[in-house]
Amino acid sequence: MGVWYTSCGEFWGREWNLQDVATTSGLVLVHCLCLLAPFHFTWGAFCVFHILVYVTGLGITLSYHRNLAHKSFKLPKWLEYLFAYFGVLSLQDSPIAWVSTHRYHHQFTDTEKDTHSPLKGLWFSHMGWILDSNSRFGKYGGLKNVGDLKRQPFYVFLHCTYPLHSLLLGALLYLLGGLPFFIWGMGVRVVYVLHATLLVNSVGHMWGKQVWKTGDLSRNNWLLGFLVLGEGWHNNHHAFEFSARQGLEWWQIDFTWYAIRLLQAIGLARDVKSPTETQKQRKALVTRTMASQD
Repeated sequence: MGVWYTSCGEFWGREWNLQDVATTSGLVLVHCLCLLAPFHFTWGAFCVFHILVYVTGLGITLSYHRNLAHKSFKLPKWLEYLFAYFGVLSLQDSPIAWVSTHRYHHQFTDTEKDTHSPLKGLWFSHMGWILDSNSRFGKYGGLKNVGDLKRQPFYVFLHCTYPLHSLLLGALLYLLGGLPFFIWGMGVRVVYVLHATLLVNSVGHMWGKQVWKTGDLSRNNWLLGFLVLGEGWHNNHHAFEFSARQGLEWWQIDFTWYAIRLLQAIGLARDVKSPTETQKQRKALVTRTMASQD
């Protein structure tokens, strides 16, 4: 279940391995599928695209990020595993690898050891880091910070087999609706969810507002908040990474939080965490504190 690093040669200024080549090839393939989308448009395929955007998007935001990486709430195991499986279908790596990367990001936010900081450039923070497995895992010595997930056979299974599940989904979509379903469900949808997620790493650390003392470059960006199901309130998140709610103000749209609240209301989510007023006061910037006193 380790990350494989078989050397494949040196080009573009660094050494590449088979994992880097496979990742790059997969990304090129799904982007090329998008070029065919205008020629294979149907309303059915468009509906499949939207359904899978929300299903697999919540797999990333609700499961991978808020549930597994930060443990901001708890779900029954069957539901936890179901949402994690939705995340696998996003083609953004296994829960073990994704959570490991994200925990390292919070441990070393916007420093030289950060997995994907814009300190190394917009391209690197957006996509370059994905194509460099040595930068992503090698400098930390591998998947050492996800022992909680590696102890669970379900997550080990997903880690070893995760691309196969998307291949099966692609085959199912083709059987149900031919090329239109396949192109819109596996090409356009994967690219949209992928870049929406990656924008949080790049744009979310470059453009927007800082309202909390986090000691990093994280920003709140309202457009990302809408596009990424609430993940764009990134300064809020870095201030209170334990919180299941990222849109802390009533006007900060956070679709993932609404889903968690629904699960809580019907008794499926418990131990849902959010910052207290005291915690907010401690993290507030001086300008925010002064404004609240006027």
